[in-house]
Amino acid sequence: MAASSAAERTVIENCAIATVDAGDTEYASGHVVIAGNRIESVGAGRAPEGLENVVRRIDGTGHLVTPGLVNTHHHFYQWITRGLATDHNLFNWLVALYPTWARIDEPMAYAAAQGSLAMMARGGVTTAMDHHYVYPRGSGDLSGAIIRAAHETGVRFTLARGSMDRGESDGGLPPDFAVESLDGALAATEATVKEHHDSSFDAMTQVAVAPCSPFSVSTDLMRQGAELARRLGVRLHTHGSETVEEEKFCHELFGMGPTDYFESTGWLGEDVWMAHCVHMNDSDIAAFARTKTGVAHCPSSNARLAAGIARVPDMLAAGVPVGLGVDGTASNESGELHTELRNALLINRLGAHREAALNARKALRLGTYGGAQVLGRAAETGSLEAGKLADLVLWRMDTLAHSAIADPVTALVFGAAAPVTASFVNGRRIVEDGRLLTVDEDAIARSTRDEAQRLARIAAQA
Repeated sequence: MAASSAAERTVIENCAIATVDAGDTEYASGHVVIAGNRIESVGAGRAPEGLENVVRRIDGTGHLVTPGLVNTHHHFYQWITRGLATDHNLFNWLVALYPTWARIDEPMAYAAAQGSLAMMARGGVTTAMDHHYVYPRGSGDLSGAIIRAAHETGVRFTLARGSMDRGESDGGLPPDFAVESLDGALAATEATVKEHHDSSFDAMTQVAVAPCSPFSVSTDLMRQGAELARRLGVRLHTHGSETVEEEKFCHELFGMGPTDYFESTGWLGEDVWMAHCVHMNDSDIAAFARTKTGVAHCPSSNARLAAGIARVPDMLAAGVPVGLGVDGTASNESGELHTELRNALLINRLGAHREAALNARKALRLGTYGGAQVLGRAAETGSLEAGKLADLVLWRMDTLAHSAIADPVTALVFGAAAPVTASFVNGRRIVEDGRLLTVDEDAIARSTRDEAQRLARIAAQA
């Protein structure tokens, strides 16, 4: 739908532009016109003359404009358990932290979501997601609190409503009081979809069905969760093939590897995306490519937990949709996505493809269009094209950190985190000169510290 002629317009000029469209079109000096919540035009040179209702003009000299970054995997609640179990692999890290996570409540979840969202948004993320799967009994409306925080921050948001029904007594890792029953999990997930999911083109909130992982979820929950998602017309998300221990677990319990197990439960398809996918063989990658199952690549978390290096170049060559994920901030304490652009490029160059693994533009595509594709929103966002939603970022590239690098895309990906002069979501400016306009960062810093300390006290007493 074209913008109304009466729509308020923002004009950005004199900037370098990386559109990340199908042809990777770039302009050394160009313009973007925002009309309402849509991109009206993008191109070389100055904006068209005679535009009506121009309420803001931004001189983008010294800046690079890109699509907003898209985060495809996160656990917001972990913001208040950062810096713990720093020398553990995934399995031991989970064992160490589940007893603490099992005691979160609604105020903690809200504060942690605020912290996670604020950190991402001030660093160029315009579309975020949260895979929340810890719902302790009596903890309050955790999903509602997370969605409220996203609305207040102003980012486009997908809540992957997670669940666990395999507690310690059934051989799982989480305490029994932190898991749901099969029927309870399905009912709560369906209620969350019906209350919060918006399927419209410019939706600010969507919901996915997201049982946690084979370690903590029964086969019945996996299978019925997939059936529920498809009946409701929403996407599916879970963890997959993250560690060698998971592969061993699947063979011992199910008699097959993770990918075959997922396929047997209905969990491969173009409406599915999996987090991590580190330990994938050629047949696994071929199955993901055949079914167009997406991948959320989380290089920093994979390194932090010594999980390994995902075969991203091979996935891309096969046609697998791949985006980037921060993952929870208990395994990626920085909590922002620019790090993932850089680390995706650098870490994948340690793999079999070496220097040919990824380049700057492929990394930027992973963090923008690739993420939108994985979330099922590539028709609406992820690239700068007329008619798409106005989700975009102005990165300042003329400071000490970047000014001597001639190519701005190389500077953005290879260099230090670039300052964000402006970030727009749905045509609304949410960041100005590196500060959020929608929420009070200092107040969030205080509340997250307080809630982290309260959780630590409760966990210690337990």
